[in-house]
Amino acid sequence: MSHYPDNIFPGMVANRAAEFPDFKVLTIEGAGVRPDEVRTYRQLWNNGQRMAQAMLDLGIAPGERVALLMANHAEFVEAMVAAGIVGAAVVPIDPRTKGDKLHFMLTSSQCSAAIAADYALPHLQPLRERLPGLRWAMAFATDEGDRPLCDWQGVEDWAARAPTDVPDLPLLSTDPDSALELIFTSGTTGDPKGIVMTHRRYCQTVQLGPSLFGYSTDDVLYSGLSLSHANAQLVTLGSALACRLRCVLSRRFTKSRLWEITRQYGATTFTLLGGMTTAVYADPPRANDADNPVRFVVSSGMPAAIWNEFSRRFGVQIVEFYGAAEGGMTFNRFGQGPAGSIGKPPPLLQYRIVDAAGNDVQPGAQGELLMRHANGTPFVVEYFGNPEASQRKCAGGWLHMGDVVHADQDGWLYFDYRLGGGIRRNGEFIASAYIEKAIAESGMVDDVYVYGIASAQLAPGEKEVVAAVVPKDSANFNAQQLFDVCREHLEAGMVPGFIQVLAQIPKTASEKPQDRFLMEAFEREPQSVHRRMVWVSDPGAPRTGTGRRGVVASRMQS
Repeated sequence: MSHYPDNIFPGMVANRAAEFPDFKVLTIEGAGVRPDEVRTYRQLWNNGQRMAQAMLDLGIAPGERVALLMANHAEFVEAMVAAGIVGAAVVPIDPRTKGDKLHFMLTSSQCSAAIAADYALPHLQPLRERLPGLRWAMAFATDEGDRPLCDWQGVEDWAARAPTDVPDLPLLSTDPDSALELIFTSGTTGDPKGIVMTHRRYCQTVQLGPSLFGYSTDDVLYSGLSLSHANAQLVTLGSALACRLRCVLSRRFTKSRLWEITRQYGATTFTLLGGMTTAVYADPPRANDADNPVRFVVSSGMPAAIWNEFSRRFGVQIVEFYGAAEGGMTFNRFGQGPAGSIGKPPPLLQYRIVDAAGNDVQPGAQGELLMRHANGTPFVVEYFGNPEASQRKCAGGWLHMGDVVHADQDGWLYFDYRLGGGIRRNGEFIASAYIEKAIAESGMVDDVYVYGIASAQLAPGEKEVVAAVVPKDSANFNAQQLFDVCREHLEAGMVPGFIQVLAQIPKTASEKPQDRFLMEAFEREPQSVHRRMVWVSDPGAPRTGTGRRGVVASRMQS
């Protein structure tokens, strides 16, 4: 029974509410410290209408944008429904964002209003005087707020604003090609850009969840990724909403509870991105690692170095997924492609791999990955308020992914590095995943990420290798022992030149390590950086320091 267009987000939710009103589609697990937030389709639709009424009462008009400053809450999804009802778009923002970056994101997206969890207000409120276009802010109380909402001047209390009765509102979003939301790029190399995600693209993509990812009707989807990122929204939440699947989300990702959550909620699949995989693998093996209900992991960036061992240890299959919020995707489903490959595009897409001059490269050669629709239709991406960047992204009708890849003779694609972000030393590209694997298996760290830093003592474009680590026992951590582990398990040329010790690795909302912040900390906090000092004959030694026998590691001096 369908009453609304299924390619409009609130219409899709309303249709499911009519068909399966009491199906508990969403659970925000309470992490053992708070009750779970559970929503049926009917509750999402009804609460969305209530929030839509509050938006209308506060003056939101079609075409405006409302910022969402919160971790994963049921209110996030209800705000998406509400904004769609009134014809507005939401702008999800990681609640950790603050200062000039938050100001930039709110102004560049021209937000008229913000809905926030109480713990995000200390970042939002100091900026209000500099945000004349932000007419109102509404917040809801959580167990993480440090003061009651009534203490925040000029902030509406959602609980007080919510209508008791469910209003019967018309759907003001009528064009499926209008904006459902602006999804910001990660901003790891510059200012983030707001990608316009239309209702049509969102709804069509998530309805393909079973065919794209292999979900079955009895699967339970789990993610600890932030809903401010496209992966959590499309791969997990949206697929569940569209396809009547149970969805479990954590307010925030925590690797220490990952397997406990899957067992508690019967999760049969979950998502991991890049560095999250190595962090999970770095935990000491346990006898019950494979005692879990997980059928497969949807991974984006499973290192080839640990691929098979991860699968064996935890008793799971790997579905490797490569994609970007702007579009373009590849899949390597278990049993199909080689371990380490990001797969092949689905039939609806075609690809090219090109060199710097735009010429196609031969199999085995590296180049930038481009994609477009298989029928030849030019790819179109809109960065809100940034037509120049939009045109560059789709120059020639092809979506420029910004990633360097290569293909084998059978057409299986392999990710090499982000354009401008590879680590080349002594003329060779460094396979950082093998370094991370050796360090993760040392038992000395909770997290590790390997990146490159420019050095004037190397050839232009070459970089020294830095291993950023979070020690398991910071008081007794010994960098020399970790260097020794690397020497034992890696080729000399792959041993890191530096070990950078951190309390945590800075990451985006999608758990992507942020190189630029690591580089800033590298320069700003030399006391946390250990330099490898080795024999002068060692070909992998960094070209700094004394290099004399007997001096093997020291804290880096400014």
